[in-house]
Amino acid sequence: MGGSLGGRRLKAPAGRSTRPTAERVREAVFSILGPPDDAAVVLDLFAGAGALGLESLSRGARRAVFVDSSRAAVRVLRENIASLDVADATSVHCADVSRALARIAGPFGWIFVDPPYASDLASTCLETLGAGRLVGREGVVIVEHDRRNAPDSEHGCLVRTDRRRYGDTEVSFYQRTRSQ
Repeated sequence: MGGSLGGRRLKAPAGRSTRPTAERVREAVFSILGPPDDAAVVLDLFAGAGALGLESLSRGARRAVFVDSSRAAVRVLRENIASLDVADATSVHCADVSRALARIAGPFGWIFVDPPYASDLASTCLETLGAGRLVGREGVVIVEHDRRNAPDSEHGCLVRTDRRRYGDTEVSFYQRTRSQ
């Protein structure tokens, strides 16, 4: 992890149900994003161990909200939050992402979407996020996906502005259209 919490190792949930974002992909994403606004609130969907949201806090985000439906992943995420001593800057929801998106209040500066690759959950989330309620005016939605299963370039008010490939992994960046 980089930033103020750099050098710390995160625990990962056991088994294959959670696929942590590769370190080189995470570093590339944060290099592209640059530092967050110091008032930034980040949403980490399909959070797993929480690497993306925790990295955001380490780099200066004010708050991170995590959502994952796996109790095992949420247990490990809470351990990571405690070990980094950032509990006051976080909230964790053990819930189905679609249901959580209906209840969570925004807006968010960065929204990370890292669902299982062999699913249509990235597109489903982008459709919900494309309504604009949760995405801040200058917000960015970052979607990690398999290169063979890329989401569409537009979802409601969101338009893909960049797409990077790292082996079989791709990361797509979406922002609000200017008219929204």
